Amino acid sequence: MSETVARTVEVKPGVLAELRGIIREIWECRDLLYQLTRRDITIRYKQAVMGFAWAVLMPVLIVASGFLIRLAMSRFAGRPLVATTLAGIAVKSIPWAFFVGAIGFATPSLSGNSALVTKIYFPREVLTLSTVLAQTKDTGIGLIFLTILLPFMGVHYTWAVLWVPVLLLLTLCFTSATGLFLACANLFFRDVKYIVQVFLTFGIFFTPVFYEPSLLGPRGASLVMLNPMAPFLEGMQVAVVRGHNLLEPLIGATSMGGPPVLLWSPWYLVYAAGWAIVGLLLSLLFFRRLSYLFAEYV
Repeated sequence: MSETVARTVEVKPGVLAELRGIIREIWECRDLLYQLTRRDITIRYKQAVMGFAWAVLMPVLIVASGFLIRLAMSRFAGRPLVATTLAGIAVKSIPWAFFVGAIGFATPSLSGNSALVTKIYFPREVLTLSTVLAQTKDTGIGLIFLTILLPFMGVHYTWAVLWVPVLLLLTLCFTSATGLFLACANLFFRDVKYIVQVFLTFGIFFTPVFYEPSLLGPRGASLVMLNPMAPFLEGMQVAVVRGHNLLEPLIGATSMGGPPVLLWSPWYLVYAAGWAIVGLLLSLLFFRRLSYLFAEYV
């Protein structure tokens, strides 16, 4: 008579079930996320000489730098510098300043909270997400000032500005995804934060903040738009300054009188959304599956 041996097999949840569990756990800890976000904002502005002026300082510096670069380019080309060019730089400076600021604080978010990581259990993702959300306050203040100033730069608002919340939400998702990945990497390799600072410093030259991709010609424009941040920034400029619907392609001539170049394509929006949404989901999985090692490396 054969014996039946009962074995208990641990069935691991599928990827979708695991993602649902991660998102549900973060949602259940939303109060903790809110408190950590408030803490990060308070620490950032505590005993700060400039206070909330820091919220507009970075965009102003970006716009001023871009103005000098474009002024030199226009003088070299023998063409006048129009106000809408400055408006385009200003519009793109807000999401870029958000990305740079959020990543700068998110990268050391785990290593800088060793006491919390090692003592109590909670979804560690909230430590990184709180630093990203804290940056939204600066961005909100900058957007208010920019909204007031743009009409003085020759911008006429159209219905296309309704794309701005969509682009900002996608930028938030992409920034959160990047922050989660880099925070985890920095915990295991402590020089990651220094590498990140180098890329953030020089990344503005590989991202269309100071210039439009059309300046690089058809081939160069296509290559620049492969940068995941490029569609977010260029979409803001096309929707706000040009008043163009992002669901329709936009073709224009290069500034040097070359062949027509694709200024915007709806596929850019699909490409950017893929980086933002899929990247965030993959970063959450990557982060959670390595979280059991955090206490050893922190």
